[in-house]
Amino acid sequence: MWTIAGTLNPVPAPDRPDLVAPPVAALLGAFPDAARLGVAEIDPTLADTAEFCAHYGSPLEASANCVIVAGRRGDVTRYAACVVLATTRADVNGVVRRLLDARKASFAPMDDAVSLTGMEYGGITPVGLPAEWPILLSPEVAAAPELVIGSGIRGSKLLVPGEVLAKLPGAQVVEDLAR
Repeated sequence: MWTIAGTLNPVPAPDRPDLVAPPVAALLGAFPDAARLGVAEIDPTLADTAEFCAHYGSPLEASANCVIVAGRRGDVTRYAACVVLATTRADVNGVVRRLLDARKASFAPMDDAVSLTGMEYGGITPVGLPAEWPILLSPEVAAAPELVIGSGIRGSKLLVPGEVLAKLPGAQVVEDLAR
C-alpha cells in the first residue's frame, strides 16, 4: 500500500497507539480517517529527516516537516503548525506572520513546542495538536498521495495521504506557504 515506505514495515496507526505520542493516540481514536494512517517504528537516533530518508530508503520528496510557529503582537502570542515538504521551507516571516496577525513570527522555542504539544522535539506532527491552533498546509502537502511525517515521538513515523492531513481539525491549505 505504501510505495514510499522504503524498508519500513508500516501497520495501521490505530492498531499501535504505543508508537505515537498520547495526543496523537487521542486524535486517532476520534478521527474518521484514522484507518488511512500507517505507523512504523524507527531508530529514534535516525528521526531527523535526512538521516531517516538515507537509512530507510524513503524518498526525501515524500517527507513533510511540521514546525511550530509563535506569532506575537503585543502581549498576545498565537501558535500555528506549518507543514511543508522537507525539500522546502515555510515562509514564517511573510505568509505565516500575516495569517497569525502578528508583528513578529518565529519558530517556537523548543521547550514551548514540546510542552504545548505534548510531543517530542524532532517528532512533532500536525496530528493531535491543540484544537485552537491552525494547521497550515502547503498545497504540495495537501495534494501528496503519500507522505512520511512525525508521530509525536522520535521512535516512529506516520505515513499518511496529504488529503487526510487536510481533513485534520483546524487544517487549512495556504498558497505560497512553502518556498
